[in-house]
Amino acid sequence: MIIFKDFQFEAAHQLPYVSKEHKCSRLHGHSFKVRLEIFGETQKKTGWVMDFKKIKNIFKSVHNQLDHRFLNEIPGLENPTSEILAKWIWNKIKPHLPELLSVTIKETCTSGCIYKK
Repeated sequence: MIIFKDFQFEAAHQLPYVSKEHKCSRLHGHSFKVRLEIFGETQKKTGWVMDFKKIKNIFKSVHNQLDHRFLNEIPGLENPTSEILAKWIWNKIKPHLPELLSVTIKETCTSGCIYKK
């Protein structure tokens, strides 16, 4: 079974390695959406894979590091592409949530990425 929990945060960033003409080279912000997918067996007693509250509690410290921040100033996010952000979140969450299957980042309604390992 795969379950998921969605989160959102607001943050600004700029991409330092794109050409000066590229719009993402300028400071701008997004309403980022994050989806954490969890893989596991449905527990007989509870009928669920995991309590969504547990996922929320694990993500809380990561959310606090990202929400209303300038991502480029966060260690490991000096080049904060969606791909790098997804892997950064994975590395923060996976030690506390071994059942983590994937991290999805949406930076716009039509653009994003999925990180799985």
